[in-house]
Parts: sequence; C-alpha cells; structure tokens
Amino acid sequence: MAYKVLIVEDQDIPRQLFEIYIKASENFEHLLSISNASAAIEICRNNDVDLILMDVMTELEHSGLDAAKEIKEQFPNIKIIIVTSMPEYSWLNRAREIGVDSFWYKDGQKNSILDVMERTMAGEHIYPDETPLIRIGNTTNHNFTERELDILKELTTGDSNAEIAKRLFISVATVKSHIQHLMDKTGFKTRTELVSEARGLGIVIKAKKD
Repeated sequence: MAYKVLIVEDQDIPRQLFEIYIKASENFEHLLSISNASAAIEICRNNDVDLILMDVMTELEHSGLDAAKEIKEQFPNIKIIIVTSMPEYSWLNRAREIGVDSFWYKDGQKNSILDVMERTMAGEHIYPDETPLIRIGNTTNHNFTERELDILKELTTGDSNAEIAKRLFISVATVKSHIQHLMDKTGFKTRTELVSEARGLGIVIKAKKD
C-alpha cells in the first residue's frame, strides 16, 4: 500500500516537482496539494495522511512550523518533512523541538526528496548538519554566533537597541557590542544595509508571531 502524501507548498515549481516525483513512485500516493499551512490540520482530521511535505513560509505568511507543531500534537503518527530553500538559522532547532521527522533544503541537498521520504517513513530522522552557506558582505552566515544571529533577527523589526535589549533580557551595551561585531565581520557601514542584506538572503526571518 502506498503512503498518502499531503504537499503544503505555495510556489508552483517545487509543488509541481514534488507531485511528479510522488506520482512516479510506487511507494507514495499524492493525496492533495495546498498552498496555506493553516489548512493542513483540517485535512489531517478528514483524511488518512501518512506524510506531509511542509514548506515553512506559505501563503498569507502562515507558518509551516506552527502548523507542524499543531499536527504533531494532535496526530503524532503523521510523518512531517519540512522543505525550504531559506537558510534561516533558527528553523532547524525549532523543527527538532516540535518533533518534525525530517528536514530537507530544496537547493543543494545531496539526498533526493524521495530518498528522504522513504527513509523518514522507515523511521529515520534526516536532518542536515547545518544551514546552507550564504555569503553576506565580507563573511558568511556560518561565521556569526547564535547570539549575533538573534540580534540580527531582532534588528529586522526596526526596533531600538533598548527595545531589543528588553526583549532579549540583555543590556543595551551588549546589544550595541553585538551589532558592532556584525558590522565588523560583514564590512557594512550602516545597520540598514546589514539588515536589508540579511533579510533579503533569508539568513534571518522574523515571523509575525515571534
């Protein structure tokens, strides 16, 4: 019996590719494709779903990770693979915390999605060792510390150093120090340039619910 797969993906090309791969496989059956993660839970309630390919950023900015958390709480036997092309630093850890079964980057991943699907259904947890390497200014995202990435993510809100310090429970001086380190590493002259590049490259993405 083939495993029934729900695709949650709002971009046409990857969605169509997933559908082609699934239809070409004897082990999987394409159940449905949707573009909004918030609809996934209702589909799970009304259908026999074995596996979900879940994008993180879906239509209307609904989070695939939020949907995955809700599904795992209500339907722990449904396998979920997060699929994304964005290198946002916090998603890997969040996926693990939620209990997502596997995580697959759409670009540059050595394992094919069908291989990851088959191994996931066999009980394996397939995760990359790290986020994709992205060059930003004079450095790469892998040269930032986790705290620097936390600060960089908060900078995308446009809030003041004092507001960021309060939210992260650190001093304003510490915030300023981390920002200076980010500027020194990247070589950018203004925080606006730094934030614009980081957000555009997908290194940090501040969700509305964060």
